[in-house]
Amino acid sequence: MLGDTKVNAFDRISADASTWIGREEIATDEVSGTEARRLAATLNLDPAPFVPGATLPIGWHVTLFPPLAPSAQIGPDGHPKKGDFLPDLGLPRRMFASRKLIFRGDLKIGEPVRRVSRIAEVTPKMGRTGLLAFVTVVHDIHGEDGRIAVTEEQKIVYREEAASGAKKGPAEDRPEGDFEWQREVTPSPALLFRYSAITFNAHRIHYDGDYTREEEGYPERVVNGGLTAILGLTMIAEKHPAPLAEFAVRNRRPLFVNRKVTLMARRTGENETGETGEFCAVDADGFIAATADLVWTRPS
Repeated sequence: MLGDTKVNAFDRISADASTWIGREEIATDEVSGTEARRLAATLNLDPAPFVPGATLPIGWHVTLFPPLAPSAQIGPDGHPKKGDFLPDLGLPRRMFASRKLIFRGDLKIGEPVRRVSRIAEVTPKMGRTGLLAFVTVVHDIHGEDGRIAVTEEQKIVYREEAASGAKKGPAEDRPEGDFEWQREVTPSPALLFRYSAITFNAHRIHYDGDYTREEEGYPERVVNGGLTAILGLTMIAEKHPAPLAEFAVRNRRPLFVNRKVTLMARRTGENETGETGEFCAVDADGFIAATADLVWTRPS
């Protein structure tokens, strides 16, 4: 049975949700060759092709629209303080739970771009670790001609402070069947640092081991969910050259620095859009840490 404090917090978040839903934010940027070359180097790819006019690889829009909060507005966890665009729900911890990417067109190096962001949903829930809330944000990234090149739907989970004592672990599911494509990587501290620097992400769980263990309750620094997705997208693009139309990824358990990650993907069939597939990232213990549904564009 829920305690009165949690019941009151649940009811408050439910009541306040309507004041946040529909809120919009607009940001502008330019597709940077410098940032693309830095990300290429981080991923052990050749940076030379990323010159003005070159196409930005799918998923690399993460280099755009970095959170430009002044340092004085960074919270104890390294995130920009909430309450401006993202809601302050009274739950201090937050991470990405899932994201769906829809690729509608190309972005070119040097192209001016605009992002329109909208809060679509705020939903409190009681989970196995306590009270939490899911905030769904939809980003439309427009190219120079006004077209939407990328739509990204993010689901952000807000949590209570990490409780001391024994914790119930995340789901322990293993991949089933054969996967066509596999790649092993071991994320290093330098890899996490470089990716966080490129995306201007100061969340301390990605670089501060003491904070991660003592405040968030993890055994080691946590691999950025976006980095896992980019590593997967890079492998998929190398193995299957058809244009990817959709990539819907869900994080299921954390991945940690200096521990092996196995990236796996396979084709599964077709739908009305084109060929379908699935991706998963498997941790060093053989458990699924992230899954994604894939859709490739049908050739015209």
